Amino acid sequence: MKEILREIGMIARALDSISNIEFKEYDLTKGQYLYLVRICENAGIIQEKLAEMIKVDRTTAARAIKKLEMSGLIEKKHDEHNKKIRKLFPTEKGKNIYPFIKRENDYSDRTALTGFSENEIETLFNFLQRVRRNVEKDWEFVKKGNKRNY
Repeated sequence: MKEILREIGMIARALDSISNIEFKEYDLTKGQYLYLVRICENAGIIQEKLAEMIKVDRTTAARAIKKLEMSGLIEKKHDEHNKKIRKLFPTEKGKNIYPFIKRENDYSDRTALTGFSENEIETLFNFLQRVRRNVEKDWEFVKKGNKRNY
């Protein structure tokens, strides 16, 4: 069997490394740009949903969110109906950085897909979505404290 996940991992780490270097000027440290993008695109999201979307545990999400808040890129606001719920919103500073991050993401997509036809891109996208859905089942299972049977 081909080591597809190893290839996906190398691609993800390379792009993450590039982003971390390029986003330093905005005081975004390792991986924080992912959180900022999702908050900008889903203003009012709650922390649990954000962690689920990015596929990290709640503690990891809480740490990243705290740093973004301290940097003035996001803010937490109480839900108007349930004061226990705190929703996440980008600040003006966060909104101003978002277009740069989006441009970098679009550029990385174009670069990664150079030489692919529209049909190949669509096929690859569909295959990767299927892979993600397969992995999400295990992620949910393990997240709930279960152990996979190898």
